[in-house]
Amino acid sequence: MQSPKLKLYRGSYYAVWRDARGTRRAALRTKNREEALAALKALAEKPGSMLGPTVADAYHAYLQDKERQRPKDAWKRLMPFFAQITPEQVDRPTCRRYIAARREAGAGDGTISTELIYLRAALRFVNPNTPAVIEMPPKPPPRSDHLTPEQYDALLAAATTPHVRLFIILALATAGRMTALLELTWEQVDFERGQIRLGQGVSRLKGRATVPMTRRAREALEQAAKARQTDFVIEYGGKPVTKIRKAFARAAERGGIPWVTPHVLRHTAAVWMAEAGVPMAQIAQVLGHTNTAITERVYARFSPDFLRSATAVLDR
Repeated sequence: MQSPKLKLYRGSYYAVWRDARGTRRAALRTKNREEALAALKALAEKPGSMLGPTVADAYHAYLQDKERQRPKDAWKRLMPFFAQITPEQVDRPTCRRYIAARREAGAGDGTISTELIYLRAALRFVNPNTPAVIEMPPKPPPRSDHLTPEQYDALLAAATTPHVRLFIILALATAGRMTALLELTWEQVDFERGQIRLGQGVSRLKGRATVPMTRRAREALEQAAKARQTDFVIEYGGKPVTKIRKAFARAAERGGIPWVTPHVLRHTAAVWMAEAGVPMAQIAQVLGHTNTAITERVYARFSPDFLRSATAVLDR
């Protein structure tokens, strides 16, 4: 291993060295050169205290175990800030710099929170007692964006390719997450029972419920099954579809609702159920929520009976 050298990166000093794992760096937590030199000397004298596994090492171990796309996507954003530092160096100031940079790039607090949650999960995966201190941005308010029936019809009409149209139909009919729908296989579609199982096997993943088929979903699935070329329900050109955001965005643009994302359809399904008076416990089952308190916090206000008994006493 080379002796660490002093490098200035984004206005702060780092120790940089090479070992069997490649180029590494550790934050010296100062913008003052004299302080950085003193910290570098101390680091060289006690390499074991700072030159241990990096956040990148922990996150890669986490990705190998989970093999899911969303944490992989999150790591692309996290990597420039956290990859070359150690878990001990993950602290509130570092997280605040990350939050500020992501906001400047246009990311919302909900997205930033998800990314930092994956970071925390990775560090805890390697060490349940990780010394990392992760600060989250303020919790965003409950979402209120959802489609009207007319807007949904416009979106569906604007879907010019069969796989995007099928995705839109299933996204509303199942209230499923985008990843769950793109990973959906024909083994999970039970035409006899009229059910769609978004989860696989006995394992439980976030938002992976088993839901009944709607009439429109059955018709779309039966048509897609006749033309299937892969084991995956959402396919295009004889291959599974792993990404659909761009094609979805083009359909939303053509439909005159460019602000719509795939997740809005999940939100729309829950809002429509709440507006129809469906009990919160049933909506929670469809959404795959393990706690109805989450469902009530976001969707109870859309229910026609929400707070009716409370306001009844005010009728004088």
